Amino acid sequence: MRAAQAHSLIRYWRHNLGLIVALLCLWWLVTFVPAYFALELSQYFIFGWPFSFWMAAFGAPLVFLLIVGLYAWWMAHSDQRARRASQAGD
Repeated sequence: MRAAQAHSLIRYWRHNLGLIVALLCLWWLVTFVPAYFALELSQYFIFGWPFSFWMAAFGAPLVFLLIVGLYAWWMAHSDQRARRASQAGD
C-alpha cells in the first residue's frame, strides 16, 4: 500500500469517526434533554395530551430515524468518493 493510499484511508476513518461522534451527541441530546425538561413540557397540551408525550411518542423516534438515514446517506456518498479516489490512484 502506498503512503498516499494509507493517508487517504486514515482521513476516511477519521472523518467517519467524527460523523459518528456528532450523531451520537445528537442522539444523546434528543434522548436526555426532553426527559430532563419533561415536567416543564407537560404544561403545554396538544389535542388533550401533554407536549412531553408527543415528544416521546413521535419526536424522538423520528429524529432517530433521521440520524440513521443521514448516516447511511453520508457514508454511501463518502464510500463513492473513496472508491473514485482509489481507482484514480491505481
